[in-house]
Amino acid sequence: MLPVLLLLLPALSPALAWIPVEDWESGNVTASVGESGQCLCHVYLPDTTFPADRVEHMQQVSKDLILEVKIQMNKMVSYEGKLEVYLKELMDLTVRVAMMESSGDNYIKLDFELLRIELREFEALVSQLKDSLNSSSPMFDSLFTEIHNMTLIVNQLETFDRSNLEVIRIEFAKLQKKLEQCQEDQEIIKPDIGNCNHTGIMSLSKPMVVQLNAHLSSSYQYGGWGKDSKPVRGYESMYYYGAHTTSAVYDFYLYSNYENLILRSSFKNFHLPNGWEGTGNNYIVHGNTIYYQHNTPFSMSKLNLTSSKYDYRVISAASTKFSYSYSENQNLDFAADETGLWVMYASEGSKGKMILAKIDEKSFGIEHEWNTNVFKQLAGNAFMACGVMYATRSVDLNTEEIFYAFDTKTNEGKHVSIPFQKFQEKYTNLDYNPTDQKLYMYNNGYYVAYNVKFNKE
Repeated sequence: MLPVLLLLLPALSPALAWIPVEDWESGNVTASVGESGQCLCHVYLPDTTFPADRVEHMQQVSKDLILEVKIQMNKMVSYEGKLEVYLKELMDLTVRVAMMESSGDNYIKLDFELLRIELREFEALVSQLKDSLNSSSPMFDSLFTEIHNMTLIVNQLETFDRSNLEVIRIEFAKLQKKLEQCQEDQEIIKPDIGNCNHTGIMSLSKPMVVQLNAHLSSSYQYGGWGKDSKPVRGYESMYYYGAHTTSAVYDFYLYSNYENLILRSSFKNFHLPNGWEGTGNNYIVHGNTIYYQHNTPFSMSKLNLTSSKYDYRVISAASTKFSYSYSENQNLDFAADETGLWVMYASEGSKGKMILAKIDEKSFGIEHEWNTNVFKQLAGNAFMACGVMYATRSVDLNTEEIFYAFDTKTNEGKHVSIPFQKFQEKYTNLDYNPTDQKLYMYNNGYYVAYNVKFNKE
């Protein structure tokens, strides 16, 4: 039978407790046997006050912990709500991606590295085609340049919003199409710069679609682009561009070279001041000067890109009643070729037929005029090459035709038929450049170019 331990405390602080046997002979504990034989244990506790401050601290800590738990629980509720939102957004994104994958027109390739690999494969195919044809044609140089430009665009767009990849998708598709056309087309057009010993234009190449305009908007349908037809030293590689949503002319952008044109990195921008706005979009850059149609008064105007000086001349016979078929207000059409600077217009005296005028660059006046037999309103546009005016018209949605030619040397005009393909149905600017023998077209918001082949028989 276990002994019963009785703990007797002094009067000042009595208490009862069970004391382990091993502690019976400790410092403040004594044991003895009572009169009735029971075991008595005497414990003397130190006389100290109750640690209330520690209890209060523990209570405060407990309250803080309870409050922190409530805060964390509230956060968890908030996180759960946000998580539901994020999951919903993720589900929406999944649906959108599925929709894009189900539609070829809306699909956007997001794998940049795959694009780079495919571009390298394109480059290898072009090299093989070049070797198989044993040719050093500028067409291959153009393809290599475009592949390089596409690589630059891929690298640039990788740092942009993914929505901009629609641009690279379009451009990539065009490059694929060009490579296929190049593989099928064995005819190589070799330019002979400055040589006018031929009987006129024989044919145009297939359209080379460079890219969408610098505003990256198809709504900028009215505009023009190209190179200086008589560049000053140091600006031989310069390109220009201007466009708007209407036929009004407000701005011109200059690019130091083709690569900066592709990357939309202009080195200078000219915003036409009040009173010098233009219209018609049939402008060109010649001798580092932009020639364009002035609004008020109706006249031909020029802007020197070096001095930023403006000037204008009124052509009394020119009329605002006659424009090309694709756009309004194209009353004065400027052009340049191997023989100089030109302007084309129609008058009431000519009954709407086009008049071709040679411009004296020094005096900015009309040097000579020729009357043609083509009605301006029936033509889509016109350009000059080696002293011959060529007028175009629409055949169908995808085909245009050079249908009339007027030779200023013989003072004779004739009907011809030189069909060529269009990228888009309508265009607002078409100009020949003698420095590379190319036609530059602003085709419904896109930069388009053609190589010109002359008949040397």
